[in-house]
Amino acid sequence: MKTILVLHTGGTIAMSEDQTTGKVRPNAENPLQKHSHLFDKEAHLIVEDFFQLPSPHITPKEMLTLKNRIEQAILLKEADGVVITHGTDTLEETAYFLDLTLSHALPIVITGAMRSSNEIGSDGLYNFQSAVWVALSEEAKNKGVLVVMNDEIHTARYVTKTHTSNVATFQTPTFGPIGLISKNEVLFYQKLITEEQFSISSVDKNVYVLKAYAGMDGILFEALNKPETDGLVIEALGAGNLPPAVLPALYRLLDKQIPVVLVSRSFNGIAQDVYDYLGGGKQLHEAGVIFTNGLTGPKARIKLMVALDTTKDPAEIAQYF
Repeated sequence: MKTILVLHTGGTIAMSEDQTTGKVRPNAENPLQKHSHLFDKEAHLIVEDFFQLPSPHITPKEMLTLKNRIEQAILLKEADGVVITHGTDTLEETAYFLDLTLSHALPIVITGAMRSSNEIGSDGLYNFQSAVWVALSEEAKNKGVLVVMNDEIHTARYVTKTHTSNVATFQTPTFGPIGLISKNEVLFYQKLITEEQFSISSVDKNVYVLKAYAGMDGILFEALNKPETDGLVIEALGAGNLPPAVLPALYRLLDKQIPVVLVSRSFNGIAQDVYDYLGGGKQLHEAGVIFTNGLTGPKARIKLMVALDTTKDPAEIAQYF
């Protein structure tokens, strides 16, 4: 019988709805604790209420603490797999942080819920059960951190929350999920062809995200032009373009060797340095802006933050992306 380490961190999956007011808030006791017996014949669960935090309260410091606990479990051979329950608002960022910073073979699965434990159609227990099945699967080894929601298995690198309330909110734009759960059967049919790992000890870099819009000027870029700024991610227009009015302030950031990473604000597709006009991607790339593909703005921020703990050389950082 396999052993699964379960780390609860809070979120909707650990909350209930007040039936008179409709307010959703944390419980004194995690409702999933009542259902651990469901796995008695399949797995031995080591359960820890690691945090009790709504996911907007999760910061990179909590992510690093979680990473260190999992590394300890791997080192001590405590478990054959890890399941993490997490609020959905920042779930993809925690998942990607762990994917970048953990070097491992055993399955690490993160899940959550869109409906609290006592709502009609609550999905928390079902998602938790699915996550355990995936963590028990031999095929889940060496696939990086996985996000399991709504019968689908996604990579931490590309999955994102796409809807505020739908239980099918977690999707992988452009590429799709890498597997499915059918009843208790775990089915994989894709895998990432590259892996990335960074060895880090701190998460103290100040990296910001700006989203481009029509008529944008340089005032927000100027506000970030200060010694405390370590990096910037821009969610650019289309394939990777910016309004020309931002350029003087952007170039001043680049002149100070502050790494600037560009992704598209578009839901699908990849950023490319195609257009050769003022503010076009070709000119931005030639000026030193780093293009990256498939990552959302928040995930590119996580990666830049992690990379900056390894090096401050803009050329080396560009290679990481």
